[in-house]
Amino acid sequence: MTFDALLSSLTPDPPLRLIALAGPPASGKTSLAEKLAAAMGPGVQALPMDGFHLDNATLEARGLLHRKGAPETFDALAFLRAVEALSKGMLETWPGFDRDADAVVPNAVSLITDAKTFVIEGNYLLLNQPIWRDLRGYWDRAVWLDVEEAVLRQRLIQRWLDQGLSAQAAKARAEGNDMVNARLIADQSTLEDVIRFTPA
Repeated sequence: MTFDALLSSLTPDPPLRLIALAGPPASGKTSLAEKLAAAMGPGVQALPMDGFHLDNATLEARGLLHRKGAPETFDALAFLRAVEALSKGMLETWPGFDRDADAVVPNAVSLITDAKTFVIEGNYLLLNQPIWRDLRGYWDRAVWLDVEEAVLRQRLIQRWLDQGLSAQAAKARAEGNDMVNARLIADQSTLEDVIRFTPA
């Protein structure tokens, strides 16, 4: 499927309210969400799921800091409630995530007034696990990003190199956590009635 074909499938009249863009880490979700939002025109906004990470102190207390990015390291219930409120037009801001500071930024994104469509991107939007699976009822359309493991691994290692890790540490971080999450997402996401897209 080309980008233009994907765009065409996501721009009916009347417009879709919530579009889910799901896939493993480093599959290109953020770039694609922003590209789609721009191409779909005014009144469309891309939003990340990353602003719902649990803070590092909480993760450390729970022994989960080394697994940051796994489903259990997000506040899934808060995310579900935010998506529900978003679907009803009841939110004005959305949290973001500062990758350099490795921290959530509350109210980082001001929502477009009278926005018609939101493209929400995240790893676990289609995950078939408690709480996460309840999100499915809010998606007007869902897109899954198909990317080969070898490509994901290369991108993830480079991501950690860009964050200042050594080559050995970057590879260990990618293999020991990110690729574990990528396989979990692939194995436990519900992909029926989902548009499958392979980014260029």
